[in-house]
Amino acid sequence: QVQLVESGGGLVQAGGSLRLSCAASGSIFGINPMGWYRQAPGKQRELVARIRTSGGTTYADSVKGRFTISRDNAKNTVYLQMDSLKPEDTAVYYCTLSTNGRDYWGQGTQVTVSS
Repeated sequence: QVQLVESGGGLVQAGGSLRLSCAASGSIFGINPMGWYRQAPGKQRELVARIRTSGGTTYADSVKGRFTISRDNAKNTVYLQMDSLKPEDTAVYYCTLSTNGRDYWGQGTQVTVSS
């Protein structure tokens, strides 16, 4: 089993910044793909950013140039630095890790951006 614990969400004004963290623990071996998704009220869950085993990254078009995903392999932790936040970034943000053919999800952390 794998456990993912997110932190760092909160309320911020438009234009501000937040940094999300996701610590993974449990049956984790080596470096695994990790990522962040988000789900706004009434909308489907969508990919925000992913970081591959190689360190390569993918971003949703809506966050390119504003968000940065990174990882600390020694700590099994992935981060999402969110700058120039907009009200439309308001959502619950979920961390995910892929290993052994399964995708694991965190419990989510709320990000609210006020205008």
